[in-house]
Amino acid sequence: MKQLAFLIALAFMGLTTVAQTANPQQYKYVFTVAKDGSGDYKYIQDAIDAMRVYPLAPITLYIKNGVYNEKIELPASNTDVTFIGESVDKTIIVFNDYSGRGKLTTFTSYTAKICGNRFRAENITFSNSAGRVGQAVALHVEADNAMFVNCRFLGNQDTIFTGGETARQLFVNCYIEGTTDFIFGPATAVFQNCEIHSKTNSFVTAASTTQGKKFGYVFLDCKLTADDSTTKVFLGRPWRANAKTVFVRCTLGKHIVPEGWNNWANPANEQTTFYGEYKNSGPGAEIANRAKWSHQLTDKEATNYTLNNIFNNDGAALPVNVKWYTEQNTRSFQWPGKAGGSGQ
Repeated sequence: MKQLAFLIALAFMGLTTVAQTANPQQYKYVFTVAKDGSGDYKYIQDAIDAMRVYPLAPITLYIKNGVYNEKIELPASNTDVTFIGESVDKTIIVFNDYSGRGKLTTFTSYTAKICGNRFRAENITFSNSAGRVGQAVALHVEADNAMFVNCRFLGNQDTIFTGGETARQLFVNCYIEGTTDFIFGPATAVFQNCEIHSKTNSFVTAASTTQGKKFGYVFLDCKLTADDSTTKVFLGRPWRANAKTVFVRCTLGKHIVPEGWNNWANPANEQTTFYGEYKNSGPGAEIANRAKWSHQLTDKEATNYTLNNIFNNDGAALPVNVKWYTEQNTRSFQWPGKAGGSGQ
């Protein structure tokens, strides 16, 4: 009798599994958020919580213009999600946490934490409004195959944390501002056609690239700017000993110091880091007084710095979907309003 009951239960589980996978149309794949109540939800986190985990098809979340004062997290189980804002200047996700506020640390101070792989965001501002109070992250991204197109990242110290030792992330046509180490972390991350804006004399990057990785941070065709009062900024310093950061064909403002790079008060880092440049321009690109332990790439070395090479040949733990980094155009904001269906 027990054996019969077990077989019936097993058969039921099989039918349930088939039901969950055979008909993806029964689930909801388009969500909308609007402050005025015209969408499915008024809060972004509510929409995330309603999404099916490990979805059977990609999920899109449309976010209407508005200031969304909330701390959001997209868990690792929420894969294949795209956020599309109505407009980058008016679709704003903002919060004001910072390290030292209660029990918060740098890694819990985020406004938005993105862990679900194959994530994409377009036309959205991610902001940490805590002010100059120490580490205060606007974006904490650990997702692999994560892409941000035409987004803004506003903050001060530690604006963007690129987490995930094996993660690959791409920022295209974005604006990123901050004060100290405002782009930091271990991921392989490419910044393409972005404006990188320094708000005070300090450091732009603090990579913590893991030993053995071919690429850390790569800046392609970016523009480095600064506030008028900012006159002494380093391209980077190593948060960990094997940091890798390269600027290729970037325009460097006069705020970049002649030596370019800093060893974080540890000469031993000069033997283990890889800091490089190739055909940069602008008043901050003069190489005569660059740190002797940094590198000026040869033409042959520079050919390695393509998206295909960086994202395909870095010993990544997960397979590559080539399309994720080639689809760089923003999509139209097609507001479907409220829609029925279940997200779970």
